[in-house]
Amino acid sequence: MKTNFGALVISLDFELLWGVFDKVDYKQKTEYFQNTRKVITHILRLFNEYQISSTWATVGMLFNENWDEWSANIPRDIPKYNNKSLSAYEFGETIRNKETEKLCFAPDLIHQIIESPLQELATHTYSHYYCREEGQEDKDFRADLEMAKSIAQKFGIEIESLVFPRNQLNERYLQICNDLGIRNVRSNPDAWYWNETEKDSLKQKLFRTGDAYFGWKDKPYKPPEIASFEEVNIQPASRLLRPISERPLLDTLKIKRIKSEMTYAAKNNKIYHLWWHPHNFGKHPEASIRELELILGHFRFCRSKWGFESLSMNSLTEKLHN
Repeated sequence: MKTNFGALVISLDFELLWGVFDKVDYKQKTEYFQNTRKVITHILRLFNEYQISSTWATVGMLFNENWDEWSANIPRDIPKYNNKSLSAYEFGETIRNKETEKLCFAPDLIHQIIESPLQELATHTYSHYYCREEGQEDKDFRADLEMAKSIAQKFGIEIESLVFPRNQLNERYLQICNDLGIRNVRSNPDAWYWNETEKDSLKQKLFRTGDAYFGWKDKPYKPPEIASFEEVNIQPASRLLRPISERPLLDTLKIKRIKSEMTYAAKNNKIYHLWWHPHNFGKHPEASIRELELILGHFRFCRSKWGFESLSMNSLTEKLHN
């Protein structure tokens, strides 16, 4: 196992409306998601310019062309959450019309990702599945993941990495991941305020917010710290790239912290795993792209000075075990 190297790992949770339908009024988010669709092209352009590998954890429902195909691809077992407002299936039935298709389906963008160099297409489950919510069962998750893999195979993709929606990693489901050929999953940072985020306390939220701007360089980690369950590698996230705050001082501190942590990782042969949602760029797309370019420019410096690498989740696993 090769362990003496440092790398930037980037993963993006690509979900459009499926990731937030229980939190927003979709009728007020049309421009937001239109911006998101456009900004994905800009992100891919920057990744190509800076030679960045990344993992796009994509909600499987986005692969569908339209609502008719969505209806044809409902798995045999679907989650019966006690909280009905979390069901993508119940929500989808209430909004299905031609006008909402661009909020919910994106095969054109998926093709862009597949055709871009160094990009890994992964899964964010088929239905943005909540693995720790009451009411869902093992068989529902298995059916969901089977559907995610099946629809990706129609695009010529064999899914090997998974990011659990809302970071609800359920260790009981790692065996199912292993059964279905998932080699890599992302976990939360190793910090108490990232534990059980589905039960978030105010204290946890405050500490997570503060940690985005100040604190120790404790989020990068050595490659041997990646745990595993049978053949599934559990890769901790390091830092969420938070959206533009509209407070210039905070945004400056945020980027400064990311650069500092990246430098520390590069100097000490550690992994720095940065993640965000493409829709986090939807409100301020131009400013968000400028921030990303600052981050990637600093990565380029770290690569030239210390040999810092850029890896996707799956290429990290390959490097560890080859």
